[in-house]
Amino acid sequence: MSASQPDHHDADLMVKVYDLRRETTLREARTALNAEFWPTSYQDVQALLKPDHPLNAFWRQATTYWEMVYAMPRHGIVHPEYWMESNGEGLLLFAKILPWLSELRRDVSPVAFRHTEWVATQTAEGRRLIDVFRGRVEQALKARRS
Repeated sequence: MSASQPDHHDADLMVKVYDLRRETTLREARTALNAEFWPTSYQDVQALLKPDHPLNAFWRQATTYWEMVYAMPRHGIVHPEYWMESNGEGLLLFAKILPWLSELRRDVSPVAFRHTEWVATQTAEGRRLIDVFRGRVEQALKARRS
C-alpha cells in the first residue's frame, strides 16, 4: 500500500470485500441488524449476545465481518481514507453499541470492536461517518420512543 494514495491492490481488495457483502447470509445479517437492533440499554446488548437470541447469529456474522474489514486499514494493508469511502456501513452498528462499549469490553472481550473504533477515530472519513451515524441512531431511537 502506498502511504500517500491508494493503488490497484487497494482497489482489488475493495472489490473482494464488496463481493463478500453480497453473500446471502451476510446480507441478511447486515439487513437484520441495521433494521431490527436498536439498543437503549446495555441489557439490550447483553440479550443479543445470548445464543438463543434471534439476532445472535447475525450479530456474530456481521461484527466479525466488519472487524475483518476494518483490520485492513488499521494494519496498513489498504489505504485508510480510500477504504472508508466505501466501507462505512459497519460504523452504524458501532454507533448503536458505542454507549456501552466499555461494558462490552469488560464483560465479553477487551478487544471488542478495536478495529472499528480505530477507523472511527483515526481516519477523517471514519470520524465524519461515526458522527453521521450517531446522529441517525439518536433520531431513530427518539422516533421509536414517540
